[in-house]
Amino acid sequence: MDLTIAIDDPRADDIGALLARHVALSREVTPAGHAHVLDVDDLSTPDITFFSARRDRVLVAVGALRELDASHGELKSMHTDAAMRGQGVGRAMVDHLLGVARARGYRRVSLETGTMDAFAAARSLYAKLGFRPCPPFGQYTSNPYSTCMTIELSPTHRPAGGGRSIASD
Repeated sequence: MDLTIAIDDPRADDIGALLARHVALSREVTPAGHAHVLDVDDLSTPDITFFSARRDRVLVAVGALRELDASHGELKSMHTDAAMRGQGVGRAMVDHLLGVARARGYRRVSLETGTMDAFAAARSLYAKLGFRPCPPFGQYTSNPYSTCMTIELSPTHRPAGGGRSIASD
């Protein structure tokens, strides 16, 4: 089964359903005012490139890359369908997004995720791929519900696991 990662439309029906589950989970486990999850309209802005991962044409994950400035990107809306977790899909999406970031000339990619148990697997994946804790950036604040992480990129940087992009930006 091949995994295809490509730019996609967050307004597509199957994507909307997966994003709705992502938003609901984030808001369910995160205190009010601390869920930094993006809805479909937010994911359709010019500073964000939205990607889907499909296996045999079935949607299995989504992720987005926001341009903060010419050298700094942010991972957003990373979500893997519950049935596909633990199969390397999330890792493939992060590897792909880092490849796109590198091709764009970003020197750094950051992210914000929750500190709750529901986000433990995501934090572990990011750490395995080389992300390290960092101070809050952008609109994020220091609080007990968020953790920010970052990874420095160079043209020759390859994330753990090969960093092979499956589809290009």
